[in-house]
Amino acid sequence: MTTVRLPLFPLNSVLFPGLVLPLNIFEERYRAMMRELLKTPDDESRRFAVVAIRDGHEVAPSSPGLPDQTAVPERGPSAGFGSDPMKAFHAVGCIADAATIRERADGGFEVLATGTTRVRLKSLDSSGAFLTAELQELPEEPGDEAGALAEGVLRAFRAYQKRLAGARERSLSTDAELPDEPSVVSYLVAAAAVLDTPTKQRLLQAPDTASRLRDELRLLRTESAVIRSLPSLPAIELTRGPTSLN
Repeated sequence: MTTVRLPLFPLNSVLFPGLVLPLNIFEERYRAMMRELLKTPDDESRRFAVVAIRDGHEVAPSSPGLPDQTAVPERGPSAGFGSDPMKAFHAVGCIADAATIRERADGGFEVLATGTTRVRLKSLDSSGAFLTAELQELPEEPGDEAGALAEGVLRAFRAYQKRLAGARERSLSTDAELPDEPSVVSYLVAAAAVLDTPTKQRLLQAPDTASRLRDELRLLRTESAVIRSLPSLPAIELTRGPTSLN
């Protein structure tokens, strides 16, 4: 299996292949990461890996009150992730390709990246200014009946969107084109559905596209039934526009 060594960016969310990831970079460890990525020649991809945090803080405490009044300031690439960062992260993540890295006057960065390939976290190196990881690339296998399952998931997803919009008393545009390639469908639905991080992580690390689609079909039917029985839902801004795909 192919392995790569890349900078590691832990987040409190799950990145899926094909989905766009905007980032506002302000911590020094991630500023250092972006400065290093900017050294990459223009004709090469500026890649880093994103993993979801299982146990830890996305932003390390830098002083009392940021983000916790009682926090003890931490420094270094693994700050906020405990004595064994490997245990702090989910094992499967996604490579991100940074199309845009723009440095601000304050030294921070605005980044626009796109998820590309699933990877499994094999080891970590915290000896530098930011975490780097050895990663094993994971192939996306179609599985059995992926095409038929994708059609069912798209129908269930459209019904779910309508119920979600209705529960929030908001109109929903149905003009947006949805993909029909099974793996793209599976990742789009996983990213767009209102699900918690552990559930999204489970979908990311599904063994094949068909397994992910089967899980999504169950989830969408369950969520639609729950929404139907509720008079209203909290205002989570997920139905104002389509999920952005590369």
